[in-house]
Amino acid sequence: MEKINQTIKDNLYKMRAYFQSGATLDYAFRKEQLRKLKEAIVQNEAAIFEALKKDLDKSPEESYATEVGLVLAEISVALRNLEKWMRPEKLKTNLVNFPSSSRLYRDPYGVTLVIGAWNYPFQLLLAPLVGAMAAGNCVVLKPSEVAVATSAVIARIFRENFDPRYISVHEGEGGEVIPGLMDAFRFDYIFYTGGTTVGKIIYQAAAKDLIPVTLELGGKSPAIVEREADLKAAARRIVIGKFLNSGQTCVAPDYVLAQADIKEQLFAQIVETTEKFFGKDASQSYDYGRVINRRHFDSLVSLLPEKEKIRYGGDHDRDQLYFGPTILSEVSPGDPVMRKEIFGPILPVISYDQKEDALKVIKKFEKPLSFYLFTQNKAHVKWWMKHASFGGGCINNTLWHFSNPNMPFGGVGDSGMGAYHGRFSFNTFSHSKAVLSTPTWFDPALKYPPFKGRLRFFKWMIK
Repeated sequence: MEKINQTIKDNLYKMRAYFQSGATLDYAFRKEQLRKLKEAIVQNEAAIFEALKKDLDKSPEESYATEVGLVLAEISVALRNLEKWMRPEKLKTNLVNFPSSSRLYRDPYGVTLVIGAWNYPFQLLLAPLVGAMAAGNCVVLKPSEVAVATSAVIARIFRENFDPRYISVHEGEGGEVIPGLMDAFRFDYIFYTGGTTVGKIIYQAAAKDLIPVTLELGGKSPAIVEREADLKAAARRIVIGKFLNSGQTCVAPDYVLAQADIKEQLFAQIVETTEKFFGKDASQSYDYGRVINRRHFDSLVSLLPEKEKIRYGGDHDRDQLYFGPTILSEVSPGDPVMRKEIFGPILPVISYDQKEDALKVIKKFEKPLSFYLFTQNKAHVKWWMKHASFGGGCINNTLWHFSNPNMPFGGVGDSGMGAYHGRFSFNTFSHSKAVLSTPTWFDPALKYPPFKGRLRFFKWMIK
């Protein structure tokens, strides 16, 4: 573990002092800072696009749609609603407390730590930041060191535009920097996006100091395609959901469960759609990205099964970090590709007969972050919503639930805890402080000792 030098430690305590001064509490300050963030992003849009191209070979269009645009949308939602979110919420008051009034106040936690992931290195770091700023916190940002170019751009943007006592960026190897920061300073809240293994380590480290956390993790998210589904639409939405960002998306469909009698039709539609979107050679496609680095590339290669199970694709080039869209068939639960989250452009398609059979497959794994169901049968939708446990998902779509700031996004079980986006981000980074306000003009003696003989009255009042 890297020892945090004294200068960094001093700066963390300067952030604590800045927060305790009350500088971040006023509505005007929060609004001004959110506007400043929006302006800084817009002014640096070209540099952000260039960094994402270097790290993941993303086109400007994909970078805007999946990274920059989503962050700007979060800021816009916060700016429109911030005053309302900050307003104390009036709650009902029970009879025993008449004529008191009850309100919920939301306080910022203090100095928070936000840790981003490499697959969407801009959006997954700055989207939660928006909620932390709106809630009135000071924020330490830890961008992923794997996405080197994006990390550098983020650090420069905040260095040039924000007081380091308010927002600071700490680059470097996560396995050294994060434990060092947590050892040197007690954060008031930690927000982590990444893998389950590291998430558990952060959770354990936070627990010893009783630091609350949000963990946005991953898992094997299924896409179920029933015989009643619109197969053409299902194929289009599964293909874009799976192969966007070369499959390096935490909410990508990890595998498909197709009802047996429509499996071959679905295969044909998926192949046709893949070639329509990315061409017969996706390595030449403007819209198809690259794997983040050779380490992750090698991990994906190790997941490939024997050739007879590769129904489409499987081509890859280590020097170019290119891994083509790959579709598998007849995989078994024991195959490497089914033992963990794939996090790449490999799509197993597994057949099932009845929905109960599909549910058994899903339950072989931990609760998934996302769940996708393709069907026109409303009764089946109700059945799946009752029996499947997951973080969030879509009916007849993939991924897009993540983009709706009016819906909470988060996992369950091994796929995470807590939620964010829109108001839910504001609430995540706020402590809900319940306050009962009681007037003095009404103060019945029945509430005070001696209590003998008042049991019947108490039973009537407190129920």
